Amino acid sequence: MSGRDQILAGIRRSLNRGALDEATVATLRGGLAAPRRNLIPARATILDAEGRAALFRSMAEEVAATVEPIATLDAVPAAVADYLARLNLPPTVVAAPDPQLAAIPWDKRPLLTVRQGRVEDADPVAVTACFAGIAETGTLMLLSGPESPTRNNFLPDTHIVVMRKSQIVGTYEEAWTKLRARHGAGNWTMPRTVNFITGPSRTADIEQRVELGAHGPRRLHIILVEDGDGASQG
Repeated sequence: MSGRDQILAGIRRSLNRGALDEATVATLRGGLAAPRRNLIPARATILDAEGRAALFRSMAEEVAATVEPIATLDAVPAAVADYLARLNLPPTVVAAPDPQLAAIPWDKRPLLTVRQGRVEDADPVAVTACFAGIAETGTLMLLSGPESPTRNNFLPDTHIVVMRKSQIVGTYEEAWTKLRARHGAGNWTMPRTVNFITGPSRTADIEQRVELGAHGPRRLHIILVEDGDGASQG
């Protein structure tokens, strides 16, 4: 018996439930294989690629993220360096070892120091890719894994995300469908963690005053690449 089976068996015993009958198991597996979608807002389903990108940008900026469109991955180093310079931040970043970022020519900006790997406590800026952008809320969907450490999304004060326009979907349901389709192809397995990030970290617990950077980055900057350069997670 696997660890997963042991945990589920323990839950069933605590609920005074026995093993599921075959009909119930078949129903549950059918629901997992073809999940029923809930009510979806029309604004996110009737748009073409340009419309989805425009809605994503509008919704992301509404929650204090910044979005910078660029033409190709070749322009990423300049976009990152200029963004940091505008905020008077040090030109030092940690880039996730993600295949989607592999084609970025960081050497085009020699004064920009780039280290690949996981961020440490003192690292101020992280650059990551993402799995998808969700237009209806301006949300990023990021997956955990060796090539995309979750701590890179939350530990630094500034989080820069490089995303291709083709990664933007209309709804959360489309993003999950895209993830399930990837799960069903080849030997790839589902990630341990799926993070949804909508704008920089914030709280209004104290006196109902919004404070950015409460539990994560105080800045979220999204570099939106026009073309399809780079490896895809989709």
